[in-house]
Amino acid sequence: MARSKKYSCIITKFQGISVATFAMKVKDAVFMHYVAARGISEEDGAVQRLLVTRRVNSIRDFVKQGNGFFNTFILNWTETEFKPVILRSVREIHLPLVAQAAQVIDGQHRLAGLERAMAEDPSIGDTEILVSLTINLTTPEAAKIFLNINTEQKPVPKSLIYDLFGEVDTDPNHLINRANDIAAELDENNDSPYYSLIKFPGKASGAIDLSTVVSSLKPHLQQTGTFAKLNLSSLQYQKMVLINFFTAIKSFYDNQGLWENKGKNPFLKAAGFTGSVDFLTDSLLAKCAESKNFSVEKMREFIRLDKSGLLTMDDVRQLDGKTARRTIKEHLEAHLRGLTPNQEEYEF
Repeated sequence: MARSKKYSCIITKFQGISVATFAMKVKDAVFMHYVAARGISEEDGAVQRLLVTRRVNSIRDFVKQGNGFFNTFILNWTETEFKPVILRSVREIHLPLVAQAAQVIDGQHRLAGLERAMAEDPSIGDTEILVSLTINLTTPEAAKIFLNINTEQKPVPKSLIYDLFGEVDTDPNHLINRANDIAAELDENNDSPYYSLIKFPGKASGAIDLSTVVSSLKPHLQQTGTFAKLNLSSLQYQKMVLINFFTAIKSFYDNQGLWENKGKNPFLKAAGFTGSVDFLTDSLLAKCAESKNFSVEKMREFIRLDKSGLLTMDDVRQLDGKTARRTIKEHLEAHLRGLTPNQEEYEF
């Protein structure tokens, strides 16, 4: 007879599926779990994707740095000879300690990372994780849970934690995370002029490399950067500013049917993106701050591009990247400077 452990638990039912949630040691969860990959395993509940080694190693390093997980690991008990005993009256579960008795529904990469970390530091095995255990799910039931977690929910942007808790100085990755989060918004927001045009690693197509977006934005996102100086420190405001700015530029090119023309539109090239960010942070943001207005309409009013003012790829095609970037910035600034009054309008 298998040895068992007692755990205090919370017994709930979600969408018709009974779940027991409790804390257990990492070494016990690692010993007990296994992965049933879809397309490979024919057993019920086989919904998992194949492990990604890079992700597992990243989690291992994360754990070895003293980090843990607050979100639950979802396991489905499939062992037929030994079964958990749930005592609802005392909110307790008696769990047989049987190897590979429960398949992973959610958390396979985290468990694999924990297992690798535990191999290098056995003390990690005595730390605890939160487990939600189901019993003998069918494949449709397991798929329902898996899809709910991986499709219906969207991960919170990494850099949002800095807006919530104000912790920025201690994390060297803050600026990279923030720039990545803005790039993701530009790429995933249907209203963004760069919707599906940012080329993330592993993405087959795109106009602007992620590295271009990150390197362009990073200097301006630090505590001494342009955004912070104008009290635009939150992710939400920074995303809105960027989308409004490029929407304003796009509107002028849309009038001529040029925005989506990669052969004509310089803003779909690295130099165009970086040059326009230079213009935004060096010149336009201050104008918007003075008027307390960062709307698309106000930015259009400031930029004032028209048919004669549209720069095209023909204007920068023969230039090196650095010169093209400066040319695009100066072109935008020339139209912004058009707002300066004539000397006859000044009072002395």
